[in-house]
Amino acid sequence: MGVTGGSALKQGLYKLIFYIVCILIAVVMFLPFYWSLLTSLKPDDEIFAMPIQWFPKHLTFEHYRKAFSTVPFALFFWNSLVLAVSGVLANLFFGSLSGYAFAKLRFRLNKPVFRVLLAAMMIPGIVTMIPTVYVMRHIPFAGGNDLFGGGGNGLMNSFWGIILPGASGSFAVFFMRQFFLTLPTDMLEMARIEGCGEFKIFWRIYLPLTRPALATLSIFTFQAGWNSFLWPMIVLNDPDKATIQMGLQAFSYNFQTDYGPMMAGALVAILPILVLFLALQRYFVQGIAFSGIKG
Repeated sequence: MGVTGGSALKQGLYKLIFYIVCILIAVVMFLPFYWSLLTSLKPDDEIFAMPIQWFPKHLTFEHYRKAFSTVPFALFFWNSLVLAVSGVLANLFFGSLSGYAFAKLRFRLNKPVFRVLLAAMMIPGIVTMIPTVYVMRHIPFAGGNDLFGGGGNGLMNSFWGIILPGASGSFAVFFMRQFFLTLPTDMLEMARIEGCGEFKIFWRIYLPLTRPALATLSIFTFQAGWNSFLWPMIVLNDPDKATIQMGLQAFSYNFQTDYGPMMAGALVAILPILVLFLALQRYFVQGIAFSGIKG
């Protein structure tokens, strides 16, 4: 009885320590967000006041008003939403279509091409940025270009220059392939016997079964597109086409930063990602779990 009681006490102590460590980690992770929220609500003279006021006496929404009045924040918000949603739709379709081909179709170059795809995932995006700019600028018959890609700007300074390079990312193809591998092949054989074409099999039978993976990929792709800063800044020169991340840069000028409006704008900028995650969270863990079962 004493041994059993001692073992239960030991397990309870370990569990208590575990929860304390988890709470401490959660507090440390939450502090930057809490500080950003406080900065967006504090008056300017209290933002850097010492000692730090973790519970400010005065709250103001002036920074939020200033964020929308200093720059056309609503327009930037819309531009980012269009680009992010377009990127999600493109990756869901082309990524799932390519993933289905690698997982379920048997052709000679299946494995070699997939190995090349995996190798491409290891190349940092910054390495391919200059070649991508060259390709976007010299696409024939786009943006005033002739047959040989000269004479115009191609897809530079257009939304297509943002959407097309990431329309079918390597991660999207890999992620969807891993999920398709978990689905039985018997349905494929039965559908072929019934005379269904490959695309109809993919669209009508297999794609509806991948909702958890599609939801997870939607979150990843939307987050990457929404938070993208460097590539839109290179491609887009028209201020009316700027994204919300480019708009936040407007609060840093002449070696100074207006932290209140910047934090207010940053908090507004995270709302779509937060809403998307809350809407699709029930599929998120399931999609992650299934996509890594088979290799």
